[in-house]
Amino acid sequence: SFFRLFRLSLSCTMSHPHDVGDAAVPLYESKARSKSLINACTSSSVMAQLIRSQTSIPRKISIPDPSPHLDLPTVAQTGRTRSVTDVAVRSRQHEGVLHGPPVSPPPGASAAGGSAAPAKDDQDEEGSDREEKVTFTKATGLTTGEAEELLREHGPNCLDDKSTPKWLIFLRLLYQPMPVMIWLAIIVEAAIENWTDMGILLGIQFLNAFLGFYETTKAGDAVAALKASLKPEATVKRDGKFQTIDASLLVPGDLVLLGSGSAVPADCGVNEGQIDVDQSALTGESLPVTLYAGDMAKMGSTVTRGEVQGTVLFTGKNTFFGKTASLLQTGDELGNLQKLLIRIMIVLVVISLILCVTALVYLLTQGEHVKEALSFTVVLLVASIPVAIEIVVTTTLAVGSRQLAAHGAIVTRLAAIEDMAGMSILCSDKTGTLTLNKMVIQEHTPTYVPGETQHTILLAAAMAAKWHEPPRDALDTLVLGSAKLDELNNVEQVNYMPFDPTVKRTEGTVRMPNGETFKTTKGAPHILCRLLTDEEVVKRVEADVHDLGERGIRCLAVAKTDKSGNWNMLGLLTFLDPPRPDTKDTIERANVFGVEVKMITGDHLLIAKETARVLGLGLEIHDSSQLPSLGEGGAIPTDLKEKYGPAIRPANGFAQVFPEHKFLVVETLRQLGFKVGMTGDGVNDAPALKRADVGVAVQGATDAARAAADIVLTQPGLSTIVVGIVTARMIFARMKNFIIYRISATLQLLCFFFIAVFALEPSKYDSSKSGEEWPQFFRLPVILLMLITLLNDGTLISVGYDLVSPSNIPEKWNLRSIFLISAVLGGVACVSSLILLWVLLDSWNPNGIFHGMGGTSGLQYGQVTACIYLKVSISDFLTLFSARTRSFFFTTKPSMILLCAGCLATAVSTALAVSWPKSDPDGVEVIGLARIEPKLMALWIWIYCVICWFVQDACKVLVLKVLTRYNVFNINNVLEEHEFGPEEGVFSDEAAPPGPAPRH
Repeated sequence: SFFRLFRLSLSCTMSHPHDVGDAAVPLYESKARSKSLINACTSSSVMAQLIRSQTSIPRKISIPDPSPHLDLPTVAQTGRTRSVTDVAVRSRQHEGVLHGPPVSPPPGASAAGGSAAPAKDDQDEEGSDREEKVTFTKATGLTTGEAEELLREHGPNCLDDKSTPKWLIFLRLLYQPMPVMIWLAIIVEAAIENWTDMGILLGIQFLNAFLGFYETTKAGDAVAALKASLKPEATVKRDGKFQTIDASLLVPGDLVLLGSGSAVPADCGVNEGQIDVDQSALTGESLPVTLYAGDMAKMGSTVTRGEVQGTVLFTGKNTFFGKTASLLQTGDELGNLQKLLIRIMIVLVVISLILCVTALVYLLTQGEHVKEALSFTVVLLVASIPVAIEIVVTTTLAVGSRQLAAHGAIVTRLAAIEDMAGMSILCSDKTGTLTLNKMVIQEHTPTYVPGETQHTILLAAAMAAKWHEPPRDALDTLVLGSAKLDELNNVEQVNYMPFDPTVKRTEGTVRMPNGETFKTTKGAPHILCRLLTDEEVVKRVEADVHDLGERGIRCLAVAKTDKSGNWNMLGLLTFLDPPRPDTKDTIERANVFGVEVKMITGDHLLIAKETARVLGLGLEIHDSSQLPSLGEGGAIPTDLKEKYGPAIRPANGFAQVFPEHKFLVVETLRQLGFKVGMTGDGVNDAPALKRADVGVAVQGATDAARAAADIVLTQPGLSTIVVGIVTARMIFARMKNFIIYRISATLQLLCFFFIAVFALEPSKYDSSKSGEEWPQFFRLPVILLMLITLLNDGTLISVGYDLVSPSNIPEKWNLRSIFLISAVLGGVACVSSLILLWVLLDSWNPNGIFHGMGGTSGLQYGQVTACIYLKVSISDFLTLFSARTRSFFFTTKPSMILLCAGCLATAVSTALAVSWPKSDPDGVEVIGLARIEPKLMALWIWIYCVICWFVQDACKVLVLKVLTRYNVFNINNVLEEHEFGPEEGVFSDEAAPPGPAPRH
């Protein structure tokens, strides 16, 4: 029902004290004009829900027919505001579709005991009609006790924060799939009374949980700190005096001050007087709206001029913000990274279970003791599965979130970093995002009197206003802020005619220092042309207005009387909401990284086209007639991809859209296979922000936009977005490198021990000269396996700080290629470990191929165990450095943190292998390599590992070249295949963004 009333509200029309829009924008039919006004009515159905049960509040419902003489095409330029509440009531009466819980009238806002201030009569060319008003009792202030009681009844004046308790975050880290596997292993170890191994597994379990909890909550705390720093305040009358309080403590019936520059803290009725309110966050328009006594100032807007007292009518979830939040619940779904990790873990766990169970059955059939066979299998399973994969990924994302925060982007959802790395289309709101959200005089100034310049025309326009007083509206602010008013110090204003709807211009009579007296006027060009007698000038003005209108530029005409009292047109002042200084460069940089920018705005089509032209976005800007709409009950159309995809994909942007259109454009692009980003700052952007893969709330965004967004910018403009894309792709590369490594390490360890159990039984080798009996199968003690796991996981945390190069194209997970590359890396390491084990076990064979080489003659079994521990450890760490590059390992240097962590881990492993005292943990003999001859055995193991590492890296590069050359597994494809022909395909020649085109 939120969107259903848009079409019912098309009869809502408005006008503005300086009705100058026709100066630049050609007139359209009333229906088309009303369509451009529709953003003002986006809150209509919401407000109707709020008042559905308030039948005791009388409202004047009189919506006149749209006037054919309206000059402005957009609601933001209107000054006489129809209360959106009245439009909502009218819509509800005609449609009867609104639903929702009744909201009790606030104290001081009921019908009893008062009525609204008299409606202000506005005259226009058609006659007069009375403003529609919301009737309420003007508040006089509450006591602290009354406010506390109402606060308990209505709740805080803020959006609901559904944050997860920290204890639950920690608890979840103990019952996810990987921790469950460890719990099962702990139970098995306890059942067979292997208390030492059970203690080791418990230590690993809680160590991983604490580490994950620390990294997961760190980013969330940063967001909470941001929200606390942005907490709004309000000036309210309590206990007979005005005081500044936390805006979340406001209650219905409070008396608040609404002053220039302050945010409207709740939905408030204006008691007396008038204020100009910037509603761009609600409507997507640029110019403020003038509100009179009885009008509704909605939460999320900002007062730009004037100061009045207001009565709080609705707070918290009962405001426009709160009702809009219900539309944001449809975007809750698992992140791509979560899905990826789940798939990887399932594959690895299944492989581990199959191989480990097979090995267990084999050992039992070979007569191995049940306790030893079960202990070995369980520990191997725990060591092989990627226990810390989520923790390391979370750590990498958390480190990345802090890097983004340093650049002014606060991440509210860690997985959004991965989504941003793959983002290929960025949909951006215009007002306040691409532009400055303020009107600025343009350099182009058509003149019609010789000698006139922009400077002199600005002075003449200032004379048609009260330049000694504060500006009365947005156009006065524009003119007086641009003119050099000190040059008018000696000019006397004899008479002043303010704006009147019947005249639609302002006029000033001034006396110059030399005694000369004349009149100046400013207003809409077609109005001022009626004052002229020179038809040639009129034609020139009309031609210029038409040309400017085609470019979407607004203009203000300025005229002056001569000595004979005849009016002469001095010129046209042109103005626009200009782009931010860095926006064009930001868009170009985004294109370089393969990200196409689309503008989606509620502003007028011509204005959107001019903005797109200036920014280099392209000229394929369409109105909302080509866009889908929500079905009955807010249902998403089922034919978005097939019916609307071909039109939405090549477009550079859309204008005159409603919030539902933004939402559905994002959804259509997502269904086409694109990772979509959406930036915005207003309530009208919130649904699309929530639905997008990456929702970005720009600086100064409303609470609703920040609540819906994944990333909140704390710096102006979109330049932070490009920095975020680069940072996200670097983070993505780190995560991909880690996942490739972790899969390869798992495969190496698992396959090595699985094959060793079947093919390399130590007892079958001639070890009679060693004076000891070798075991039936080869295994490592639990303590050594856990040391490998702990040192690996400790080193892997440093992956989050590694040096990587960002990709120039959107990143995408390709699991088939990832598993293949991991299998190559793990396979080479596994084969080299099996070869070494065979050589070591065969060391007593005088006819062995490698007998006597590198001191491999007659080794004790404890030395064999230590050698394999050292080999597996070193191979794991060297594989990490090979997995982090797509080319040879030496082409990209690692970060100092990663290098130091790797060196430290290998040094610890080497020291343990060299100095381990002679012992038999878990019944397996171990002895340090330096404790008996040959004492240089560790050096030979290192040399062997390095040689195998070069072979491993070369195999990786060869496989990647084959995959790339023949596009195996679609490894070259950035985006999914689409159901379009050659001319409508993804990034076709016509629709391709500037910069390097993404690979197909």
